[in-house]
Amino acid sequence: MFETLIDIESLQRLFNPQSIAIIGASTDPQKIGGRPLALLQRQGFAGAIYPVNPASDRVQGLPAWANVADIPGPVDLAIIAVPGKLVEGALQACAAKGIGGAIIFSSGFSEVGETGVDAQQRLLAIARRTGIRVLGPNCMGVVNFTRAMPATFHPAFAASKMTAGNIGLVSQSGAFGGFSHYLAQDRGVSFSYLITTGNEADVELADGLAFLAADPSTKVILAYMEGCRNGPKLLEALELARRNRKPVVMVKLGSSEAGAAAAASHTAALAGSDEVFDAVLRQYGVYRASSVEEFFDIGLACSVGKLPPDARVGLVTPSGGMGVLMADDASRRGLDVAAMPQQAQRKIRDIIPFAGTQNPIDATGQVLSDLSILKQVADIVVTEGDYSSLVFFEGALARTQPSSPLADTWIEVARRHPDTLLSVVGLNRLEDRVRLQQAGIPVFEEPTHATRAVSALRFFARTFAKPWQSPSELQCQSQAGTLEAKRYSEVDALALLSSAGFPVVEHRLVNSATEAVEAAKCIDQPVVMKVVSPDILHKSDIGGVKLNLRGEGAVADAYESIMAVAKQAAPNARLDGCLVAPMVSNGVEVILGTYRDPTFGPVVMFGLGGIFVEVLKDVTFRVAPFGIEEARSMVGEIRGAAMLEGQRGQPPADVEALAQALSRLSVFAKQHESSLESIDINPFLVLPEGQGAVALDAVLVTAD
Repeated sequence: MFETLIDIESLQRLFNPQSIAIIGASTDPQKIGGRPLALLQRQGFAGAIYPVNPASDRVQGLPAWANVADIPGPVDLAIIAVPGKLVEGALQACAAKGIGGAIIFSSGFSEVGETGVDAQQRLLAIARRTGIRVLGPNCMGVVNFTRAMPATFHPAFAASKMTAGNIGLVSQSGAFGGFSHYLAQDRGVSFSYLITTGNEADVELADGLAFLAADPSTKVILAYMEGCRNGPKLLEALELARRNRKPVVMVKLGSSEAGAAAAASHTAALAGSDEVFDAVLRQYGVYRASSVEEFFDIGLACSVGKLPPDARVGLVTPSGGMGVLMADDASRRGLDVAAMPQQAQRKIRDIIPFAGTQNPIDATGQVLSDLSILKQVADIVVTEGDYSSLVFFEGALARTQPSSPLADTWIEVARRHPDTLLSVVGLNRLEDRVRLQQAGIPVFEEPTHATRAVSALRFFARTFAKPWQSPSELQCQSQAGTLEAKRYSEVDALALLSSAGFPVVEHRLVNSATEAVEAAKCIDQPVVMKVVSPDILHKSDIGGVKLNLRGEGAVADAYESIMAVAKQAAPNARLDGCLVAPMVSNGVEVILGTYRDPTFGPVVMFGLGGIFVEVLKDVTFRVAPFGIEEARSMVGEIRGAAMLEGQRGQPPADVEALAQALSRLSVFAKQHESSLESIDINPFLVLPEGQGAVALDAVLVTAD
């Protein structure tokens, strides 16, 4: 069994309390200590509210207590809104009372330097010792829309009566939380929960994400992340979201400082921190948004729309130019803008003689004067075009009518075709937008944003359809041997990989020219010879590699030459002899590697060998471990993947053997996580289909 890093049950009293104490409650509803009390009463929170203020008997109309110990009965949540120097004592009092969670608005902790870091560590120590869960400090709080519970001081939640939605948002930025509420209102959608984590002394973004992944009222999760300190915890939360088929849309700002690249490792040198984070999101099926606008558009589409079973999309518009714009964008995003069947095209021309009927379908301006035509065209496109998604550009049509018959038309189309993802692009009034979204129709104002959303929903459909193997399941499949804290020669590294089931080239270690000749005779084909030393990692750099050797004389001379140059180039190196192996070349050379990322632990890299990795840096990454399905996806991601499909008469390579090797390497790296720094397998030769794959060289560096 593998220990979980997230305790969702312990978060219930923090995010879903039945009673709330406000420490530092103010009689002034405009002050930070007064706002949460005013907001809770304004929004109609049904639980008990206990203001704590030693200077007043009543605060904003409610009885007040001098301290939390005096409150009668249990309290689930405490909001702490006192000066920073008083927070530690307030949290200790909450823990003594048996309060389950605390939200700390106060600042003056890790964000201000070393003194603040020490004070924040003391808060964490209280949380760990007593079990109280702490959100913050320096956070905006949490809003539970399902309970009308704005445990926050942000004025955005005073503007209107809160309505519960199905989008959960967790943000490390408090200001972004209030901003998000305004943006959601402008789009006619709402949240289930809005969680801000601030300095994350205890509760982190990953905790909030996992809570939302398990929450039945949340359909889609938006995550706004500035940095990640605990990679494994984030991975556990993302795995839970994937298992529960909850789409996660994330904005990740900047990039954390990458670990120092070991000189021996190609992988570490190629893996910038953001490249690894990007790979994590692909691996766990997270959509990474590049802007706040995209963040909300994709979240809205996931909240309202359905996941299309295939990539076929029909595009309908009264404007030919807008149709081309959408078609170009859809094609760039991998959607299938397949032409309408001829019979269906004829049916549309029978209704609109001058229509463009391929795809996009130009229904012309005639639909503006007769919405019944629009409905007929939509029926033909969906039914006979066999499109799983339909996007209609209506432009300013909705603004030109006194009422909303156009919205009625689309709602009727959606009702008649419940399995089709229908999206609308136009300048709809907010009330019409809300009606359309309630009917399962995402609404956009920019044409390419609609095709982008269809592509995103298709991304999630593929993600949830792909078999998923949990990292813990993969680790249980085999047992790791002991990785000694020593310098490994190539022979040592190949032997260790072979014992773990990894395919390695047949080879022999020799200690004299005579032994080299005998070894070459046994191989019965041209051979390669390399110096073997745990102290010489890059053998070719010193002339310690000889290729395509034939005949006894060439082999004997190569041995003497290799040993001589090795002694001259590295006089203090331990020389174990030479490796003799067959000269294998009938395949595609790739590079596999692992390195230890400071945030996520062992990471696996894959790319084509030669210039592709050295100059073009055509590589991709995954966090270890992963299964065969993820390995197949990894192989298909690099720009040079076509080289493995067979070019200019060459047979296709054994991609399945390559995927198996990648998965096995990932499990090996994870099992030796604490003692392994990096592995480079370069080249790894992928033979023609059905013949397997083999490691021709390996460099293994331990953590010590």
